[in-house]
Amino acid sequence: MHTPEALSKHYIPYNAKFLGSTEVEQPKGTEVVRDAVRKLKFARHIKKSEGQKIPKVELQISIYGVKILEPKTKEIQHNCQLHRISFCADDKTDKRIFTFICKDSESNKHLCYVFDSEKCAEEITLTIGQAFDLAYRKFLESGGKDVETRKQIAGLQKRIQDLETENMELKNKVQDLENQLRITQVSTSPASSVTPKSPSTDIFDMIPFSPISHQSSIPTRNGTQPPPVPSRSAEIKRDLFGAEPFDPFNCGAGDFPPDIQSKLDEMQEGFKMGLTLEGTVFCLDPLDSRC
Repeated sequence: MHTPEALSKHYIPYNAKFLGSTEVEQPKGTEVVRDAVRKLKFARHIKKSEGQKIPKVELQISIYGVKILEPKTKEIQHNCQLHRISFCADDKTDKRIFTFICKDSESNKHLCYVFDSEKCAEEITLTIGQAFDLAYRKFLESGGKDVETRKQIAGLQKRIQDLETENMELKNKVQDLENQLRITQVSTSPASSVTPKSPSTDIFDMIPFSPISHQSSIPTRNGTQPPPVPSRSAEIKRDLFGAEPFDPFNCGAGDFPPDIQSKLDEMQEGFKMGLTLEGTVFCLDPLDSRC
């Protein structure tokens, strides 16, 4: 129907009358859309008898979705993403009527949109189908292949932020411990005492801090080695400050930002469901013979 460039870099515009949208129970099915069309056509006849006109809209179809706009102001009334569109059909007897089912992004309900075009319903239906196919292939090429890479990057970024916060908290704790130890040493030592400090202390004259063992209260002599670090359990692998080591190749799903994770899962699910195109008959009685 159209070149891939036209649907990828631009959009295909169509003019139509918007009969409205109504909630349906299923994402697919000829009977589902037939009932929705009949319902909206009946509502249209009532509005027409009351002197109300059916609003005109502009459809912009591209790989990013089907936009429904007000023709003059270009205000977007509805934006239906392609991976949310599951069914599309046109009336083979009345070349003007076409419809599609789209899952609402906020309520997650399936809505059936019905339009009246100038005898180009089949072309619009095929254009939506072509855009869906092209969007799915582009998703597999650019998004589907590196989806795991993007998940890992997002997980790494989140983990780095958590580690930076944890590192700052640990620095503050170490500083507090150093201050407390310095105060304790000053208050317990006589002013005239010349007892040499233990060579196992650091530059702040404090015994190295271990989160597992309490600092030894037994003074050490010159030339002696610090007590050995107690062996850790093989089941608990943690770093010096008690934090679990980070493995970028063993990230759980919980490490991924929920907005990115849910969006990727939603697109995969929608594209896997596929888009069904059908040509059917909507006008079944005299009321529908002239729409």
